[in-house]
Amino acid sequence: MDTTAQVEQIFREQFTALFAWLVRSLRDFDAAEEALQDAFLIALRRWPVDGVPDDPRAWLAVTARNCAIDRLRRASRRPALEEQMQRLTTSREDPGDLEDEVLRLVFTCCHPALSMQARVALTLRVVCGLGVGEIARAFLVPEATLAQRLVRAKRKIRAAAIPYAVPGTDILADRLAGVLAVVYLVFNEGYVATEGTALMRPDLVREAIRLARLLATLMPHEPEVRSLLALMLLTDARRDARTDAAGDPVLLPDQDRALWDRAQIEEGLAELGRAGRHHEAGPYFLQAAIAAEHAGAARAADTNWPRIVRLYDALVHVVASPVARLNRLVAVSMADGPADAYAQLDELEDALGDYPYFHAARADLLRRLDRPGAARAAYERARELSTNPRQRAALARSAAELGAGE
Repeated sequence: MDTTAQVEQIFREQFTALFAWLVRSLRDFDAAEEALQDAFLIALRRWPVDGVPDDPRAWLAVTARNCAIDRLRRASRRPALEEQMQRLTTSREDPGDLEDEVLRLVFTCCHPALSMQARVALTLRVVCGLGVGEIARAFLVPEATLAQRLVRAKRKIRAAAIPYAVPGTDILADRLAGVLAVVYLVFNEGYVATEGTALMRPDLVREAIRLARLLATLMPHEPEVRSLLALMLLTDARRDARTDAAGDPVLLPDQDRALWDRAQIEEGLAELGRAGRHHEAGPYFLQAAIAAEHAGAARAADTNWPRIVRLYDALVHVVASPVARLNRLVAVSMADGPADAYAQLDELEDALGDYPYFHAARADLLRRLDRPGAARAAYERARELSTNPRQRAALARSAAELGAGE
């Protein structure tokens, strides 16, 4: 690997932790990002000549802090800037020892003073490094709208002096729902990427699981934390079977279950068992229980679909989400056949008309009902709405396999 590629890899691996470390000193998201970008630009100039340092993160931390100090010296003298300068010049903490910096950053981004949309968007942007375009597509809003949302969120953090800290135990539980929503959205972005050439972004999946593990350590008796961790572990355990040799998606019924990560499944089941001791069937617990049913089936034909339908019944009762209702109908079609599920599908069209998986589910039901022409049109609509090129190609193949006639 050449030096430039090494710098880019280190940037991806270390940016979030270093960014979080700088935010705590600067109390300013934009200033931290600018300083860190300056440091990486310096690394791009120097490392090809001097070589990569033995401890790249420490080198980048010192350089970024110096870049921040230089920027502050060039800026007009204001009390807030002098406070930043004081913190930077007196702090000598080693970022390598600050394992919970990212968690602090997540709780700052998820502060209740921000709207839920702003919390999620800001965390995806500054913790996970997603582009504005990627987040905008996830929210189904224009890119300019999302950019303004991020600007307002950063302003709110500065104006309200939102603390950069993990909250105390007295209010931690109240803050948890927003954090879990963020972690799960990070996981979902990694599970099916909205941008790029690959179906998945394993780096984001790993980051979401790591954050969930940190939360589980922090709140070991909170069942929904362990449930979310279990859900992600059980779902990600199928990763190696989710694509073929060309990188194209393989649907769950067609996956080679010998490729599933059994150790990760066992870990997920253990986390689910710990969550179940608290006798609270929250939404993540129910979704993890569904994932556990799939994990326990040696063959697709062995899947206990009636049990999964009952779990979806409970989930819909708890969250009343149209996506949960859609997934329930898919389970109903597997348990009882496609006719009843298809008859109920139209009820979801107003809520999910722009959701590609709605049209993919409709296409599958129509195919099973021997209506190839309508199924082909539904596959095409799903392809039009999907942003992942691997998914788009798979949906196009499914449409083509149905031929030209009804």
